[in-house]
Amino acid sequence: RVLRGLLGNWKTKEQAQKAARGLPRRWPIPGVKDIVVVASGKGGVGKSTVTVNLALAATALNKGLSVGLLDADVYGPSIPRMLNLSGRPELSNQDKMLPLVNYGIKCMSMGFLVEEKDAIVWRGLMVMSAVQKLLRGVDWGELDLLLVDMPPGTGDTQLTISQQVPISGAVIVTTPQDVALADARRGAQMFRDLHTPVLGVVQNMSHHVCSQCGHTSHPFGRDGAARLASEMNLELLGDVPLHLDVREGADRGSPVLATQPHLPPLLCLPLHSQQGPGETVTPPVTSQ
Repeated sequence: RVLRGLLGNWKTKEQAQKAARGLPRRWPIPGVKDIVVVASGKGGVGKSTVTVNLALAATALNKGLSVGLLDADVYGPSIPRMLNLSGRPELSNQDKMLPLVNYGIKCMSMGFLVEEKDAIVWRGLMVMSAVQKLLRGVDWGELDLLLVDMPPGTGDTQLTISQQVPISGAVIVTTPQDVALADARRGAQMFRDLHTPVLGVVQNMSHHVCSQCGHTSHPFGRDGAARLASEMNLELLGDVPLHLDVREGADRGSPVLATQPHLPPLLCLPLHSQQGPGETVTPPVTSQ
């Protein structure tokens, strides 16, 4: 539903342009048609895992769609591990960095520019400079969709990206508990204040089904994202259970949507939203 709305009939770009009059000019990224940011407000809610699987869902649902993923978390880049990517980016003839590619997804991250064990201890100005480099110093080629994995919070990175590039929409990821919901609400409100359309909310780790007895429990609370969506007049885009295979796939660099595209916990993702009975879709898997 996220992707169908973005790539279908929603007029999010036109709405954003009208609402953004009087704000700083937002310059497009050359070759990129649509930019969707995935944010959370709170760290540890599985935002990066959701972003990676949304990227895979996009390529599976729309054959021929060119998708990129920008890891904007300068302090804690995790996308390289989740996509099993490493190494330094090569430079184009225009001295721009070339994205690394796996599973058909073009990716750029601060994690490619520093050693995995190195801590990035930077002040705000250095972070904003790095974000600018990730936004403007990458040769993405032609992209239909660029997903941006935002860091937690509502700080410099969020403000820089939201004010400098035209964003088609924001997806908010949260878990059901009140502590996460409070920050998710702030994150959604920040995008509204910046005149960025909020496409909806994804509830991650919504419940757990015991693999031994089948009992369903709700370790982080129940229906929190649905309440948040109702209060803010947003759509609940997905409800993803807590599942061991999802976590293990992210740690191994083999996202579960690439290896098990029809695992029950992922049935809520857009991969399945346009499939008829008995039809299957398998994302393209390539390595570099």
